[in-house]
Amino acid sequence: MRFRELGSAEDLIRLVQEIGFLPFFINEVPGFSVEECCRRELWFSDTLDGPWEWKGPIARSKTCVYGKLFSGRAGFVSAEWLPDFANYRRNGYDFDARFDDELASYKDKGIYDVIAENGAILSRTLKEKCNYRKGGNKGFDTVITRLQMQTYVSVADFVYMKDKKGKTYGWGVAQYSTPEVIFGRELVTAAYRRDPLESKERMRAHLAGLLPDAEEKQLLKLLG
Repeated sequence: MRFRELGSAEDLIRLVQEIGFLPFFINEVPGFSVEECCRRELWFSDTLDGPWEWKGPIARSKTCVYGKLFSGRAGFVSAEWLPDFANYRRNGYDFDARFDDELASYKDKGIYDVIAENGAILSRTLKEKCNYRKGGNKGFDTVITRLQMQTYVSVADFVYMKDKKGKTYGWGVAQYSTPEVIFGRELVTAAYRRDPLESKERMRAHLAGLLPDAEEKQLLKLLG
């Protein structure tokens, strides 16, 4: 399926709200990514904002979840589909219950707890607080990706550093939060009354209708 060309953050928000799910990068389903919906000149332009710059405003808009959601790579899920997505990915567990049942590691808990306690926190500050620096803990990227894939953590914004003249520079630094803080617990847990496999089937059926040429195994890989 070919989606319309994207030219702004607003275009991308509308598309995600319309279709529910959208990986950021090319994946196993042809045409189903932000990368394939944007002109190449928008990706690294000195004069035009493109997908890299859109991520922060979209995350702040609270219209969709952004994070490493598809096979450990970035993408978007609309607020409408977040409850089923979280119910399935969490397998019905809040994080504390998952940890109590020994399904989450102490490293996972350490990072999750700091994010939850702070509400929102920059990745560099999170690493410092959890001792992920030279000579300290290892595997930060693995843990933060796992927490995003399980929907316990998402990206709330990207913050750009400023020089002495107040001019921004470099890549935006991810600011992590929890979906409950961003969207409210009531919305995030709205599908908890369903069996997680029912949520999976609802999403699979939706994607099958949206992507009629995609194979079943491709859709199931997207859902994780």
